[in-house]
Amino acid sequence: MRTVPLIGYSDRLSARPGEKIEFKVSSKSKLDYTVNLYRSINADPNPAIGGLVEEDCNHLFKPIKVPSREQRFYPGSYAKTAIPLKVEASESLSLSCKCCPTFLAKREQCLMSISDISLSIGRNGNLNLSSQWGTVELRCRLSERNWYQVEGKISIAGNITITCQEIQRRKRTFESIIKIDTIGAINFGSSLTVAARINQNIAKQHFNGKIESPAITVDSLPLAKWDFSRGMKTSNVFGTDCPELQLINYPTRAVKSSTWDGSEMNWTHKPEHYAAIHFHEDDIYDFGWETDFTFEIPKIMDSGIYLMKIRCDGNEDSIPFFVCPQIGNRQAELCVLVSTFTYSIYGNHARPDYSDSWQEKIKDWKAYPYNPAEYKDYGLSTYNYHSDGSGICYASHKRPLFNLRPGYITFGNSKCSGLRHFPADSHLIAWLHDKKISYDIITDNELHNEGFEAIKEYPMVTTGTHPEYHTSNTLDALMSYRNSGGSLNYLGGNGFYWKIARQQQDPDILEIRRAEDGIRAWASEPGEYYQSFDGKYGGLWRRNGRPPQQLVGVGFTAQGTFIGMPYKRSTHESNMDWIFEGIDEDIIGDFGFSGNGAAGFELDRVDSKLDEGQDIQIIAQSYDTEKDFMLVPEEQLTHLTNMSGGLEDNVRRADMVYFDVEGGGNVFSTGSITFCGSLPWKNYDNNISRLLANVFSKRLGPIKYSV
Repeated sequence: MRTVPLIGYSDRLSARPGEKIEFKVSSKSKLDYTVNLYRSINADPNPAIGGLVEEDCNHLFKPIKVPSREQRFYPGSYAKTAIPLKVEASESLSLSCKCCPTFLAKREQCLMSISDISLSIGRNGNLNLSSQWGTVELRCRLSERNWYQVEGKISIAGNITITCQEIQRRKRTFESIIKIDTIGAINFGSSLTVAARINQNIAKQHFNGKIESPAITVDSLPLAKWDFSRGMKTSNVFGTDCPELQLINYPTRAVKSSTWDGSEMNWTHKPEHYAAIHFHEDDIYDFGWETDFTFEIPKIMDSGIYLMKIRCDGNEDSIPFFVCPQIGNRQAELCVLVSTFTYSIYGNHARPDYSDSWQEKIKDWKAYPYNPAEYKDYGLSTYNYHSDGSGICYASHKRPLFNLRPGYITFGNSKCSGLRHFPADSHLIAWLHDKKISYDIITDNELHNEGFEAIKEYPMVTTGTHPEYHTSNTLDALMSYRNSGGSLNYLGGNGFYWKIARQQQDPDILEIRRAEDGIRAWASEPGEYYQSFDGKYGGLWRRNGRPPQQLVGVGFTAQGTFIGMPYKRSTHESNMDWIFEGIDEDIIGDFGFSGNGAAGFELDRVDSKLDEGQDIQIIAQSYDTEKDFMLVPEEQLTHLTNMSGGLEDNVRRADMVYFDVEGGGNVFSTGSITFCGSLPWKNYDNNISRLLANVFSKRLGPIKYSV
């Protein structure tokens, strides 16, 4: 396992004054590491923008030294009984389950184990039962993605038997028996483990695949049997008159089991067809590290983005967190909504185009040096696959997230800064500081938990570059805000796109089901479109009747490579002149640190069939004249037709829009993910910067434009 010499994470991403954040660190050094607090202003390492800008905050947190210690982590999901089982067998003991292997790696994979008895799939794909009395192996090799009923039985009279029956296809039965010496009664107390084997308190031999109905039989009578369709929304599995199983590292639930026949797609309607759990050797969501130090947010601390910077032995890490104001005591007129759900969903995205050649640029720029493509054991993102080829559907910030770091470069071979998410959003933050615009931070977590109350007092709310992932709570809050007189600004692209769920026991775990449509890194299997955490249909919000156009007037229409284009002013109506005050040219944003243009990478457009019938004014547009973009799948019908009913060339575009809402609210949307990357150009003195200053001035009052 390749690990980083100094790295950490926090138990929460955001907090308010009086609340505490716990920091967990692993350091391989023998020296103490130092801890300093900084405020993050600009997280773009590009020398052309001036590099990282961070303000020392020693007045809020006195620097400390902490003893180094290496904290380990262990990928791989499994289930374990909450308390040991008492086994007293005078005739026989058997372990049984249904299984569907999905990756027959050339190593031992354990299906069930208790004490020193293990029912496993061997290196060659052969089923075996091992114990202190001997090992029996089936000669036939299991195949991937086939269901089997398997049983291993130890008879006191002197036999060890293993049986395997194909549940589907040819339904053949295989059996192997070995003779052993007669043994005495089998008596022990031990925890049962499913999908792994515990060795010296560490889970090993992880199974890749689905398991259903694990059971232990003693003297031909059931001692314990578990129904994996029970407790679906939790991290526990309940059995019949036996201890519950605790799920470790969040294996995937609400997946098709051996009896699924396509008659029901919603697991809540027919749970017996979803009575399996999909385990993976690379599942990991909460490292479970011990806390090294704690920080209580002082009452005098301004709302903003902060970093706990740790340094030791020539190594450094910056752990970001977001400080929100006290409830009911906003510090500014403007609220910046930080998309922490999106950050987590993308957390540790290992891009397939990553190359170690990027490291030269990273070193020159003094950018963040680590990339998840090189450290996959830290757990990948929901934009990656498990080792068995299934999509990763759960995400969490309770582990180090490399791309949630200042200076992290997403596109290392681009001719611009090549940023996304947290570092890209800092272009807006840096612009606010340059223009001396006060702001408060609210994250998705507060918006989900507190709803409209979290933002209702702000005259203006703005997103960053990519508010893609939302719960029904966050969408409801933003809609209520907009309809109650608030000014909502959407400064990105591909926003409000995917529906996610939070786990009730641990809300920091997020779930995404990539159902049917959308630009997808992977596709959920048919029958697995309903979320395990709440039983509701997943996928696109558009597929759930809430397209982005309903909220912000535009929605995702086209995606390209990380390039940008300029906008062209599309209206000269006098009622929109205020947005273009001080801007003489019609071509705007033909520059930028993201894609080299204000309209790029992911584009949103107006669609009157999907909005709420508002009087939406398109104030500027950018068309893909070079054909560098493709329509998103939900827009494409055939090779000749698309959902617009017109030419494809007409809908591969970004629309910058403005509209008023009944009740006094209004919406400004840029329709592009690279818009904010143009704000810092020429030391923040450019037409995109001026345009946004004009928009913000409508609610915030006059804004200093020139430097």
